[in-house]
Amino acid sequence: MGEATVKSLEGRTAATPSPMQDGGGVRARLRAPRRPRIWFEILLIGVSYWTYSLIRNAVPEQKAQALRNADWIWQAEESLGLAFEQSVNHAVNSVTWLIVSMNYYYATLHFIVTIGVLVWLYRWQPGRYAASRTVLFATTGVALVGYYLYPLAPPRLMNGQNFVDTVLVHHTWGSMASGNLKNMSNQYAAMPSMHIGWSLWSGLIIFALATAPWARILGLLYPAATLVVIVATANHFWLDAVGGMICLAFGFTVSYFWYGSLPQGLPALVGPTLPLARRGADKAGPPPSESEAEAETETDRDPAAPAEKVSSGT
Repeated sequence: MGEATVKSLEGRTAATPSPMQDGGGVRARLRAPRRPRIWFEILLIGVSYWTYSLIRNAVPEQKAQALRNADWIWQAEESLGLAFEQSVNHAVNSVTWLIVSMNYYYATLHFIVTIGVLVWLYRWQPGRYAASRTVLFATTGVALVGYYLYPLAPPRLMNGQNFVDTVLVHHTWGSMASGNLKNMSNQYAAMPSMHIGWSLWSGLIIFALATAPWARILGLLYPAATLVVIVATANHFWLDAVGGMICLAFGFTVSYFWYGSLPQGLPALVGPTLPLARRGADKAGPPPSESEAEAETETDRDPAAPAEKVSSGT
């Protein structure tokens, strides 16, 4: 009787290298969706916000020019028949519990919701985190240009317009630019409104990526409520909100050109969190490694098919 010999399978499927990996260069590797690193993101966000605050508050407080610009904005809104800020400010100020709540809303949710959305993206949408964060950073960065080029006094600081500074009147901690905290912040950096820029970023990200209907509805309501708050507290004109929207559009444009897609067009999961079967189906995701591809091939093969060919020699 002869000796048994084993022949391995021919034509085993090999992993096809991605153009992004096979010579796309440094930029292509940076653009590829990947799982963010927590220590790097915390450091990046901390340094970025510190730099933003430093630059924003270092912009000279051009009071005279800021007041002239505020007068021009007010006149422009009157010419459009949309100078409603004072009416809203006085109406809401007459309801103490409501305006006090709005003061605290203005002071806190701006940070809480934005950070909360970043944490949610990091934990459950890691493949879309970097693109979404890029939108936020680009939006905030271009806003600094607006603060420098167009100093603008908020309505509550205008001369002769009888706006109510709701933080001062109701003795609430509601704005870094009012009361005892006013010397810590540039009071004449109202255009564009980053309360609108950040809240609209949060709302659109939630609306685009959340699956629960109630979450998507809240995503749309949040920036709308923020618009009411910034007007009612006399911290912004509605045209400041338009400026914030323009900055956000710039942020989305930067992210789109860098990643080649809006955040929702990228894979939600990447790296070790993405099942191999989904990697094959999701063309937007990175390809599996060679070892993973071989393991997947073995798993997907028909169990009834023979794994080996055995022939007997005589």
